[in-house]
Amino acid sequence: MSGKALYVLNGPNLNLLGQRESAIYGEATLQDLETRCRAHAATLGLEIVFHQSNSEGELIGWVHEARDKASGIAINAGAYTHTSVALHDALRAVNLPSVEVHLSNVYKREAFRHTSFIAPVVNGVICGFGVDSYVLAISALSALISANKKG
Repeated sequence: MSGKALYVLNGPNLNLLGQRESAIYGEATLQDLETRCRAHAATLGLEIVFHQSNSEGELIGWVHEARDKASGIAINAGAYTHTSVALHDALRAVNLPSVEVHLSNVYKREAFRHTSFIAPVVNGVICGFGVDSYVLAISALSALISANKKG
């Protein structure tokens, strides 16, 4: 599959993967996660642009950038998932195939994590499979992009 890269965007505190709450998030570091995403994307003929920020504004900037430079977005907005109307609006505005992704099963956690401001404007949500959540999201995006090319 040729074309634009997939953007894999990671929100606040994901820079601490492998260091915080390993019972919830696992032992993999953000670098491990990036390596796994790149390897899986390569098997699908895709490239990855991988970013992490603790800043909501920077995440929104990358979503805007993706509008012209990406064929799809996988986003783990971390806590911004449950609070950010601005990320909701940005994802809606760029109108790219997109998947919300989480390492943990947010529905087995605190009640406030059960609400996503992002879910209504993405194609799907994948959560609870650890690093494999990202692998599944990349596969889903690949399928969405292929289907859009045919249709």
